[in-house]
Amino acid sequence: ASFGVVESARVAVTARLAESASQEQSEVVSMLLREFEEGQADWLWQVDIRRRLKAVSPRFAFALGKEPAETEGQSFLQLISGDGWESGQFPPSLHELAEKLKRKENFSNLSVKVSIDGEDRWWELSGTPIVDELGNYQGFRGVGSDVTEQRKSSEKIEYLARYDTLTQLPNRRMLNEALGDALQYAAKWRSRCAFLMIDLDRFKAVNDSLGHLVGDQMLAEVAARLRGLIQEGEICGRLGGDEFAVVIRDASHKGRIELLARAIIERLSEPYEIENHVLYVGASVGSAMGPRDGSTVEELLRNSDLALYRAKDEGGGTHREYEPALHANAEEKRQLEHALRHALERDEFLLHFQPVVNAKTEDIVSFEALARWNSAEHGFVSPGKFIPLAEDTRLIVPIGTWVLQEACREAAENWPEHVKVNVNVSPEQLLEPDFAATVVRALSHSRLEPKRLEIEVTESIFMRDASVARKALEQCMALGCSVALDDFGTGYSSLGYLRKLKFSTIKIDRTFVQGAAQHSPESIAIIRAVIAMADSLDMTTTAEGVENEEEAAMIRGMGCTKIQGFHFGRPMPAQDVCGLFARRAMEQRLARA
Repeated sequence: ASFGVVESARVAVTARLAESASQEQSEVVSMLLREFEEGQADWLWQVDIRRRLKAVSPRFAFALGKEPAETEGQSFLQLISGDGWESGQFPPSLHELAEKLKRKENFSNLSVKVSIDGEDRWWELSGTPIVDELGNYQGFRGVGSDVTEQRKSSEKIEYLARYDTLTQLPNRRMLNEALGDALQYAAKWRSRCAFLMIDLDRFKAVNDSLGHLVGDQMLAEVAARLRGLIQEGEICGRLGGDEFAVVIRDASHKGRIELLARAIIERLSEPYEIENHVLYVGASVGSAMGPRDGSTVEELLRNSDLALYRAKDEGGGTHREYEPALHANAEEKRQLEHALRHALERDEFLLHFQPVVNAKTEDIVSFEALARWNSAEHGFVSPGKFIPLAEDTRLIVPIGTWVLQEACREAAENWPEHVKVNVNVSPEQLLEPDFAATVVRALSHSRLEPKRLEIEVTESIFMRDASVARKALEQCMALGCSVALDDFGTGYSSLGYLRKLKFSTIKIDRTFVQGAAQHSPESIAIIRAVIAMADSLDMTTTAEGVENEEEAAMIRGMGCTKIQGFHFGRPMPAQDVCGLFARRAMEQRLARA
């Protein structure tokens, strides 16, 4: 009987142990199957109550960089902490794993930074505590996988999403986030933050003339120079193109904004040595302060952009702070642009004509056609307002076409055959592929002789695409039209233009004429030099801005061919031009009588 009781107990214990082992094996298999089905697990790991490894599989040993026998019974945390075990300096993720094991908590997909053979790697671990049938804690078991490569890919994607690949500076997204944080900081501590928007001056000319490779190298150099100017609590980045920005987290010292803006302009204006070229660009800066100039990221971006536009509009190379008046100006510009887009279809444009006379005889040789805009909403709008707006929006192309057609028609129908018409053409028009065809249509529809049309261009056309502009003008000259170079000496003057293109007339800007009238030696010398050069190249000269008889006599004495200015007539409507011709004809008949 005793033997039977002992044997029955032995069988029961054996069955119970087998059942427990089976259950444990089942749990392990279930865990592995679940993890493998989800594509997450590479190996199984298990530790005892002292966090020492047990039942180490070959795959797990390989992940540890050791043989299975070397790892059995070793401290799990010591093996994966590397040199940090001696120094006590552990990554935060390893601290978190240790706490989970200490508190006997389940965890899933825990990212842990480990050190294997001196190399940092990332593991993703899942684990659950092991308890026996009596509820006693027996250790931990779980699964894991090496996710180092996935982690690097994610970090690279995150980096690309927040940093500019060319300059390695924060991109627009990260700048916006930094500005948002700065605004929150300013609101919390009742301080001020600032946003500086930076735009390179003359960078497009470098890009167009030397190519994007040189331009990209210059942008990288600009980024390096900006980094050297930034202090703690400031972040600089690239918004895109040739636009950069700086976020100042704490702008309590207002002088820092002006100091930094001035330093940026000076540093970025220094020469650049790239690909055996010594290049020069400048910089303009617009700034806005939060929350004074805006309590949101969008408002500060908009207002700093308005300030930058003002700096560029004033010639560049300067810093301007946002002022409320800038917003009013921007709104006015927006309304003007809206009205300008409908001005042609509403027939709101008209032409005025200013006479150009022979310097010796004072006979009228031509009229310059000048566009005027009588808006139904805004009344008469100054050309100084709507012409730059039309150029910025490329509306100058259809407007310029209309001016050309109307000027040719008026000259052909109502003027004497010896009088020319001068029409200003913008660079945007010249870059149109069918500009010469536009001239042909204007001449054929009006029946104006090509020799009576003189096209006026400024030196700025050669800063865009010189070859396209030159080809367009040569096609017009082949038709029989003449070409005048306007505002000579005020822009990017180069004698190379005069050598490459046969201009018929060089127009001397009014600033030199007014300077000569005030006895400026420099202005007088420039006028004499231009006249002498034009004579040697068989070109005529026209002096602009002559306002009285004394100035006319002075210009005439210098040998200028033609004169234009208020002294001989202000810009006038077409009917007044016809009246002027009638009076001149009457005066000539009386003189002959």
